[in-house]
Amino acid sequence: MRAEISFGKSLIGIFFVGLAAASCTTTSKPAATAANTKTKQGQPAKVTFNYTAKDRDCLQRAMYFESQHSDEDGYMAVGTVVMNRLTSGAYPPSICGVVAQKRQFAPGVMTREVKPQAETELASAADAILVKGARHPEVKNAMFFHTNGLKFPYDNMHYVTVAGGNAFYEKRDSNGMLQTPPPLPSYEVAMNYVPGESMLPPQFEALIPSAVPVPLPAPDPMSTASTAQMQITAPVTVPETSPVTSVEPEPGIPIAIPTPRPAYDSVMLRESLPANGG
Repeated sequence: MRAEISFGKSLIGIFFVGLAAASCTTTSKPAATAANTKTKQGQPAKVTFNYTAKDRDCLQRAMYFESQHSDEDGYMAVGTVVMNRLTSGAYPPSICGVVAQKRQFAPGVMTREVKPQAETELASAADAILVKGARHPEVKNAMFFHTNGLKFPYDNMHYVTVAGGNAFYEKRDSNGMLQTPPPLPSYEVAMNYVPGESMLPPQFEALIPSAVPVPLPAPDPMSTASTAQMQITAPVTVPETSPVTSVEPEPGIPIAIPTPRPAYDSVMLRESLPANGG
């Protein structure tokens, strides 16, 4: 009889232990679900920038000509500066607008020929920046650079790195604060490809002062638009009903190409910067 009573007590004990365990499991799941929901709601919305095939070409041109045709590391450094300017709000709102801005990037950056040998690495760097959101990790918030080995008499140039033959720097005051609007971090930026649309800034529209359509000649890839004007030499034939058989349109508007900054007046040579800059 005692054995039966003892056995019955054991069964009841096992039953209550099982209920307690089940109760603990049931109450822990809603807490985990709430935590996951809170994490998802706390994710910041990304700022979206549109870009076209032309913008991608502008980015590659800046990377190629400003990095002295170096390598992917140099390409990524210059590309990061372009994206920092784009997302800072202090520069034009498109990649081509940033690259083509007057007196900012290398002369002829929009017109000179890119060697076919560099296209593979350039495409890889452009895809990393535009598609994957990659940035050069050492460029940080830098929006400025110049040829490595030069020295300028300014005390607000905070150097961060050297890549592709260039020294990259941020503009900071004596307290270490940025003097420019900070760019958005890459994880807050979404790049949206817009096919078949042009986002070139107005200064790159060809304006022809003529009442009839005039075909533009193909630009010479070996010349820059800052030194060569678009010339139209072939006459344009008008309909037979017109008393004039041909007209000579006025020359087209030349495209202004920026000159490099900072200016090289009173530039002094200095020793190369270390890889991490100072």
